[in-house]
Amino acid sequence: MPKAKKLPSGNWRVQASCNGERRSFTAPTKKEAELLALEFQNGKKTAPTDTRTVGECIDDYIDSKRNVLSPTTIDRYGTCKRNNLTPICDLPLKKLTPLIVQKHINELSMTKSPKTVRNAHGLLASALKVYAPEIVLNTTLPAKQKKIKQLPTVEELLPVIIGSEIELPCLLALWCGLRMSEIRGLKKSDIKDGVMHIHDTIVDVEGKPVRKENTKTYGSTRLICLPEYLQLLVVALPEEQEEITLLTGKAIYFRFSRLLEKNNIPHITFHDLRHINASTMLALGVPDKYAMERGGWSSPNIMKSVYQHTFTDTRQRFDDVIDNYFQKAISHENALIKK
Repeated sequence: MPKAKKLPSGNWRVQASCNGERRSFTAPTKKEAELLALEFQNGKKTAPTDTRTVGECIDDYIDSKRNVLSPTTIDRYGTCKRNNLTPICDLPLKKLTPLIVQKHINELSMTKSPKTVRNAHGLLASALKVYAPEIVLNTTLPAKQKKIKQLPTVEELLPVIIGSEIELPCLLALWCGLRMSEIRGLKKSDIKDGVMHIHDTIVDVEGKPVRKENTKTYGSTRLICLPEYLQLLVVALPEEQEEITLLTGKAIYFRFSRLLEKNNIPHITFHDLRHINASTMLALGVPDKYAMERGGWSSPNIMKSVYQHTFTDTRQRFDDVIDNYFQKAISHENALIKK
């Protein structure tokens, strides 16, 4: 017999399957919810109860994805619901109409960015498609906005980064194209013979760091030559420290933002260092195939076709082009500092 779970609202919810159809039932008591599910499994046509709300529908959808989507995605769904859909969450599902959704989107658009509004509507629409397909949404959404960000150059950033307490994390992003989660997940044992194996990440879920034994995408699991300059920074870490950095993502971001402000450099995100890395490779004439492999931007098909050829003479040549560029820039900066 299906077992019901108590919801934050005080109601009880239970999920049940019958002949390939999956339904969720909500009721004021545990017994009522389980009885509805049992009747459904026994073939009795049971309509959704009057107590089912939009919020519970969204909770059901998020719960159904919990074991197939990443913890960070599930966490974002929950945050999206709390921050952007709360005003309609207590509304009984049977009373929800496309007009109500449109009005809510209109109000949300007054204070939220188009991207945030679209994400909120996408979560709601996905939940309704599964649990209330009779509600067809034709919502007019705010137009997408194209943001053009002026990024500083490598030469502008190196004087700020070199010698700082976050020099290694910053250079791993700027020079090697690593994501924040990859930097946090990187360990000394992942570096052998001057080669980094990027395979673990650390992300924050509900405010707590969680180590994941996988990367963001299939192509993100990769091998990258660690330049000698960065190898020396790793060697300089405390011997007992296995992780490349012990700082949280927020701590790294805060220190990075403070460095920029202190040196009168317009604000950029830490992830923008990865974009600068991509732009630098483009400017250096690195072919897309090698740039995508190095940065982990490859699709599964591209990854399968090039991963076996990692560190061929051609790949090594372009690694050298990138490394020589950064090494010369750092040497020049260090020479200026000594003067």
